[in-house]
Amino acid sequence: MTRKGALLLGLAIFALGGLGYLGFQASGLEGFSPGIAASGILMLLVVGWTSSYLLRVVTGKMTYMEQRRTYRSAYDAITDDALQAKFDALSPEEQTKLLAEVGQIQADAEM
Repeated sequence: MTRKGALLLGLAIFALGGLGYLGFQASGLEGFSPGIAASGILMLLVVGWTSSYLLRVVTGKMTYMEQRRTYRSAYDAITDDALQAKFDALSPEEQTKLLAEVGQIQADAEM
């Protein structure tokens, strides 16, 4: 969330509290009752939002983490395909030599 988004969210919550107060006052509550009722509802909203955020953090379902997983799997697929194409373009002798160098198969000298 950008700084502008955070400020707008704060202003929206502030305005929601004011509108709640006016709504409760218009419904007939007097004295401290509209303020307490509006504060209570606003607090429930903030606690609900915070708990949903914490749940997303704990389960790893945050936007950044999802994007990172998506980009990583796409990158791995492209890289694997490119490497496989280069490997397939090699001659069988070069493939055997390369596999021996990386330790996938034993070299002829070790057999």
